[in-house]
Amino acid sequence: MLSHDVLIVGGGLAGLRAAVGLCDKYDVGLISKVYPIRSHSIAAQGGINAALANNPNAKDDTWEKHTFDTVKGSDYLADQDAAELMCQEAIKIVYEMEHWGCPFSRFPDGTIAQRPFGGAGYPRTCYSTDLTGHVLLNTLHERAVYKGVRVYPEWFVIALVNDGGQCHGVIAFDLKNGEVIPVRAKATLFATGGYGRVYFYSTNALINTGSGIGIAYKAGVPIKDMEFVQFHPTALIGTNILMTEACRGEGGYLTNKDGERFMKRYVPNAMELAPRDIVSRSIQTEIDEGRGLEHPLGKYINLDLRHLGAEKILAKLPGIRNICLDFIGIDPILEPIPIMPCQHYSMGGIDTNEKCATDVKGFYAAGECACVSVHGANRLGGNSLLETIVFGKLASFAIDEYLQSSEIRQDEGLLISKKGEIETKIHRLVNEGDEKPYTILADLRKTMSSLVGIFRKREELGQALEDIEAVKERYRRVHVSSSKLYMNHELLNAIELEYMLEVAHTIALGAYLREESRGAHFRRDFSTRNDAGWLKHTIAKMGPDGEPVISSKKVIITKYQPMERKY
Repeated sequence: MLSHDVLIVGGGLAGLRAAVGLCDKYDVGLISKVYPIRSHSIAAQGGINAALANNPNAKDDTWEKHTFDTVKGSDYLADQDAAELMCQEAIKIVYEMEHWGCPFSRFPDGTIAQRPFGGAGYPRTCYSTDLTGHVLLNTLHERAVYKGVRVYPEWFVIALVNDGGQCHGVIAFDLKNGEVIPVRAKATLFATGGYGRVYFYSTNALINTGSGIGIAYKAGVPIKDMEFVQFHPTALIGTNILMTEACRGEGGYLTNKDGERFMKRYVPNAMELAPRDIVSRSIQTEIDEGRGLEHPLGKYINLDLRHLGAEKILAKLPGIRNICLDFIGIDPILEPIPIMPCQHYSMGGIDTNEKCATDVKGFYAAGECACVSVHGANRLGGNSLLETIVFGKLASFAIDEYLQSSEIRQDEGLLISKKGEIETKIHRLVNEGDEKPYTILADLRKTMSSLVGIFRKREELGQALEDIEAVKERYRRVHVSSSKLYMNHELLNAIELEYMLEVAHTIALGAYLREESRGAHFRRDFSTRNDAGWLKHTIAKMGPDGEPVISSKKVIITKYQPMERKY
């Protein structure tokens, strides 16, 4: 058995920032399914939001205006105290990352460059060309290495161990050696990322299974607002690789088969820089109504950068150009980019307060796996990188406070007992059953993409719930081919699949029950927002029979009363 004061699960931005904040004072262990610099945070391209005072193009911008844009963008489902905290901290976080060596792009006067992003009243998105997540992650990883954070790469957490009121640690699986290892910790933080791979079409990396959310849920921790799934407007046809919002922030156009900038039909003032939920629905409507273009890989809309010119594309969007050349053989300097909307981000997640604490003592969550909630029903571009670092930092403060002020009760017996359960489960997976995990996952993804997508309605969501129950039943017979435990990725996939099924179930059920349209959740049969009935968070908790029990929680409103969302 291993033991640490603090155990962090996830090596992306939220996990690394928490580790850096705690390792000077405590024995910190960090478990990561991949090496930290391969975490999905590295894929973020466009930028990180902050109302910096030195921007010559946004002299009147303030953190309060950033908060208002965030709350409005959330369709008023964000908890406003948390949104205020994030936007206040944003300025300090950006300068902290700069001082730690993050190479931001610069204005001619040497100050940090900022670009416009959708739903924002000012150009407040700080960036490093179109590789912002890459440079932020490497900066924090270097800091963690410098400070000597103990990292367990290619380890996977299989279960959270708690007795209902207190978290005692986790059961981990060392993929390289095939060992099941209990890890005792006084405080545990999940920073495990989103669930994009429960969908067939997603910009997310293959590692983004949502297993952290599913593990917490199966351990009895409530999860919140799972029905709110962000679909990014611009993913490359075929591979679904993200074409950053910075393409539109730098002036790119969206055009249909007639060459028309069709966003004027939907949001004539904001055009391509409307919030992501609106742009995604607009693109999908163009495709559904026959104004899209045809490609062997599917129907699409054009993202046109040609008018920006080679110099600007090479200076500000070099990564996008390289992706287009490498994956689809086109040069955006010369040709439009074929794009389609697809799943991108998880607004919902593990229910936490503004200090990243859950209702289980000693258990915390931050980043995309958590729902604070600062994004509500729809996240603004540039706020995700911000959320990860801000709440990674705030989690470190909260954990420090908890470890200093609380008498920590730890039960080794629970960890040993849970280890036995996991070993029994693995034995069953490698010795019994006749269902292959990849066939179950393929069917789940088809269900989620076709029935729980950008546009939703009751009949389709009801069918999705039936389909998910059917694949959950099939999972009882799942089997992996090899009995070897080391480097057995099929075994890892089979274990994660159980959690993916639970995550998908809560998404579909929340969408079925929420009879309104708000942000990224759009019901064709309830096409308007209903504040009287649905200005509330959806809470899902696993019941004693293994089925989700749904309740609600009040949205925290401070200054910004809900109003019609216009752009």
